[in-house]
Parts: sequence; C-alpha cells; structure tokens
Amino acid sequence: MAGLMKLYGSLVQIPGMEMQELTMQENMAFIWAETGIMRWPLALCVLIGVVYIIWILAKLMIAGSQTKKILVEVEALLVENRFDEAQEACAASNSPAAKILHAGLERADEGSERVGKAIENEGLLQLSKLEKGLVVLATLTNVAPLLGFLGTVIGMIIAFQSIEAAGEVEATLVAGGIKVALLTTAAGLVIAIPVSVFHNYFVSKIDGMVIDIEESVQTMIDMLHARES
Repeated sequence: MAGLMKLYGSLVQIPGMEMQELTMQENMAFIWAETGIMRWPLALCVLIGVVYIIWILAKLMIAGSQTKKILVEVEALLVENRFDEAQEACAASNSPAAKILHAGLERADEGSERVGKAIENEGLLQLSKLEKGLVVLATLTNVAPLLGFLGTVIGMIIAFQSIEAAGEVEATLVAGGIKVALLTTAAGLVIAIPVSVFHNYFVSKIDGMVIDIEESVQTMIDMLHARES
C-alpha cells in the first residue's frame, strides 16, 4: 500500500501538492485512520487470510513431502511383488497417498473392481481434506473487493452529505469522503490479489499431488491385475 501511494505521488504531479515522505509504519497508520468504519471488516479479512494461507501452506508442504516418500517406497515394493510389505508401509504413513493406496491394497484379494471402488471412495475423502480451507480463501477473494466497493459507496455518501449540509460544492467538503472511497477500494484489492494468487497456487499444488497419486494407483492396479491373471 505504501508503494502504491508513492507511485501515485510520482505520477500525479499537482503543483503545490508534493507527496510527503512517510515511513511504512506511518503510511499504515495513515491508511488505518483514514479508511473509516470499513477498516474493521477489511482487517478481519487480512487476519483470516494470513492464518489460512499459513495453515494450508504448511499442510500441503507436509503432505507433499510425505506423498513423494511413500509413493517411491510403495512402487519399489510393488515392483518386487511384496504386496504385504507395501500395505504395511501405507498403514504406517499418515499421508493422503498412503491412505488411498492402503484402501486398495486391503482389497487386493477381492478383485480389481473392488480395489478400484475402494480407491475411488478413499480418494474423494482425502481430496476433500486437502482442499479444506480453500473455500475460505476463495470467499475472501470475492468478499474483500466487495467490502472495498462498499467503502466507496459509504465515502461517496459522506461526500454528498457534506455538500448537502454546506449548500455548495467545495473541494475541502468532499475530499474526506472521496479519500475514504479510494482507500477502501484500494485496500480491498490489495487484500484480494495476494489471496487469489495463493488460492490458485494451492489448487495447482493439489492437482500435482493428485496426478502423482493417480499414476501410482494405476501402476498398482495394473500389477494387481497381472497378479490375478
């Protein structure tokens, strides 16, 4: 936000209106003081976004590391037809991939159709766990700009009320309301943009994990089918 204000000051060259150099803390304090009543819901969006981004990032990093490890281990055991040891390795791991593969290996003696069904059911369950929290980020991506636009409307209402009360149009009368309108709109967009970036990154990360798991699952099913034959 401070960078945007400095950029604005350099682009908009109005005689007699030089941009005052402020520190980051002073800029943030200025924005907080001038945003009006919308500062509280916008601050809540920031808090929720930061908490969920950190939580999901940590969760996916752990799940990704565990997934790579268990997939390599299980594939090596399956190549050697050590199905019992592969099942034990999956049972000992807490990764989503291990739980999916374990669901299939548990029904290895019941036929490929039962194995596929078990994997499909467990896969849906694990995918829902991986995607948990993404709906919050998607909601923030939509809500933060809307709160900013709501602040814009409130700011314009304040500006027109000032004009109505004074009975004439003066720049100083409407400046406060317009300032609130612009700051809340900018704040909403500044919140929504990084949240949207992280949301899309998490979706792509989950998609990559799902592809790796599907490849290992298909390998396992092919080996089980060959074992039946």
